[in-house]
Amino acid sequence: MARDDDDGTAPWADVQYLTDDEIKTFLDDLDHNDDGLIDYSEVERKLDQVYSEIAPTPSPHHLHHADNGGDARHEFLRKLVGSDKNRIPRDEFAARVRSWKIPSMKQDKDKAVDQDAYLRKLGIVRRVRSYWAVRGPEIAFLALVVSMQLAFAVWQLVKYLTGEHYTRGFGWGVVLAKTCAGALYPTFFFLILSMSRYFSTFLRRSYYISRFINWDMSQAFHISISCVALVLATLHAIGHLSGSFVWGSRKENEESVGILLGPDAVPRPYIEYVRSRPGFTGLTALGLFYLLALLSLPQVRKKNYEIFQLGHLLMYPIIGLMMAHGTAGLLQQPMFGYWLAFPTLLVLSERVVRIVLGFSHRVPATIQILDDETVLIKGTIPSERIWQYEAGQYIFLQVPRLSLFQWHPFTVSTCIGKEFQLHIKTDGNWTSKLRDLATGPQGSATTIEIGANGPFGAPAQRFYDFSHTIIVGAGIGVTPFSGILVDLQEKEDKARASPASPTSEKDSTPSPSPSPQTQLNSEKLPTPASTRPSHTRSLLLRGDTTPTTAAAPQRRVDFHWTVRDRNSLLWLSDLLNRVSTSQQQQQQSHNSPTPKNLDIRLHTHITQTQARGRGRGGGRDVTTHVYRWLLELHRTASRPRSPLTGLLNPTHFGRPDFVRILDHHYEEMREYRQAGVVRREGDEEEDEEFKVGVFFCGTPVVGEILADRCRMLSARGREDGSKIEYHFMMEVFG
Repeated sequence: MARDDDDGTAPWADVQYLTDDEIKTFLDDLDHNDDGLIDYSEVERKLDQVYSEIAPTPSPHHLHHADNGGDARHEFLRKLVGSDKNRIPRDEFAARVRSWKIPSMKQDKDKAVDQDAYLRKLGIVRRVRSYWAVRGPEIAFLALVVSMQLAFAVWQLVKYLTGEHYTRGFGWGVVLAKTCAGALYPTFFFLILSMSRYFSTFLRRSYYISRFINWDMSQAFHISISCVALVLATLHAIGHLSGSFVWGSRKENEESVGILLGPDAVPRPYIEYVRSRPGFTGLTALGLFYLLALLSLPQVRKKNYEIFQLGHLLMYPIIGLMMAHGTAGLLQQPMFGYWLAFPTLLVLSERVVRIVLGFSHRVPATIQILDDETVLIKGTIPSERIWQYEAGQYIFLQVPRLSLFQWHPFTVSTCIGKEFQLHIKTDGNWTSKLRDLATGPQGSATTIEIGANGPFGAPAQRFYDFSHTIIVGAGIGVTPFSGILVDLQEKEDKARASPASPTSEKDSTPSPSPSPQTQLNSEKLPTPASTRPSHTRSLLLRGDTTPTTAAAPQRRVDFHWTVRDRNSLLWLSDLLNRVSTSQQQQQQSHNSPTPKNLDIRLHTHITQTQARGRGRGGGRDVTTHVYRWLLELHRTASRPRSPLTGLLNPTHFGRPDFVRILDHHYEEMREYRQAGVVRREGDEEEDEEFKVGVFFCGTPVVGEILADRCRMLSARGREDGSKIEYHFMMEVFG
């Protein structure tokens, strides 16, 4: 898809190729006897060895298959080596290695340093603004929660510490217990509310509110506030059991206790306090809370997820006991029940709906194996739902044949018509059992029934506000974006009245892959199209599938996905390959009656540059690094996928330089602006702003760099009159 410059370098890559020392280290690993000759058989053997090491469970690939009547691997290596000799002079081979233009390992280390240096050289104002753009809303929300906890705790502390009649009757224990009780009011409110998926989905309808309160599929807040609640509840119990109950049962304090609780409440021995409604309900609730915490430990969850989920049913008796805990109104009017009522009603209603769906309303679906790590589930969208299904959302999936009680969240990959699809990585106990349900051969579908609760979340809800977007994500958290890309491509295919992309790249025959040198230099971004997009969004951009006209605007999406190792790419290769295949087909459709309205540019980056294994030194790392690049180049017309990642699009090894990437994108946007706008009838403003959305989900330090660069490029757009604006959008999916 990319067109390369003549010099073989990308404008935003600034590639530093293998150094002389690295080439020497690579050749030393091949030239064991130091005779100045490189055995071709050793080069070929090393290729196989590295392939087996960095792809421990490789699927059959053209690396070990004949192609066009010859050995593809042998032909590929001979072409790179540039010689038919079995023994090649070392200097000649070194020159050939230099011609491969493989990026240096040192470059990646330099990028890590440059990344930190970029932030350090920023002024304090720019640094604070960048930091706040990434982490500000989360900090503000946590500050709200903590301030409410402190406010109610201080209120109770002052009330009971300054009220002498309280301390005379119940001593220091009542102060500790009531201070903790004050903090527990907002703590349990947010704890229970964070479990409501419909509430969080409703909040995500507003981008700014969802940045402030984001609970979708996020365990960190729920776990943290649960631990805080457990600590406060324990201190509350200690205050009563070792303090107020002891003081209140003493004979010399009966008069003070009688004033607080009434003359009929004294004398009261210690055991009566424990047996009372507040005592019994409080201790029982605390015991169940500790049991729930034990059943929620990672060891339990990993070993038996069903016990983990059933253990969470204890929260309902815990909530009921806590509501009853203060109803005696001994020292003040009951308050806890009012704090718990609203979030409990939300969560309880959702759980009832989930139970009903799981037992009485199941939807037909099919499951098929895509590869060693991935299964695909296609299901019918349930008629019972609050809002429409959209790609990038997630549902809770139940498979009755595996369990009636287990519900697992999975991202919706695509959603076309009445069908949704889920791509599921089978790397756990439950997902492995799910894979076993696909009884047919790989690629064939098996009919099953599922329960589907959702959809929840609305990731990147401002995505459609921009005709040009840049997506930067890391790891598995970016999967909602991949679903959005596939959904966009499916709608574009349908709008162009062309066949939908194949379900799996394995079943398709895309166009021949570029030559090895083109693949090697594939870091270049494509040159902008000659027609500049209009600023008026078409119906297609809103998800409409009405065929577009020649005046329809073009949507461009630059997708940068960064992962640590190649295994993180394999399970989503099917999704990304569907996009790549459609994009290639559109590029080759020169006689198409409609223009290309969707331009998706995929860039995947593997940041782990050093080899993993036992006893490896710098020499082995360099060797693995070189062969990894060569393996990435090894593609043929009949097998265009990378033997390492399974992707059609080229993969870059090393950290991406997002400063240069955004700067180059800005220059391309200026070319769009300078090319002139194809104006629609009725358009009046000729020089309105040109907005680019930059969506980020990943490491905070990268987000800070992107946020700062967006402001700098927007300022540049105002200065040079192009009026290009870059809007940084932080997204959190997990």
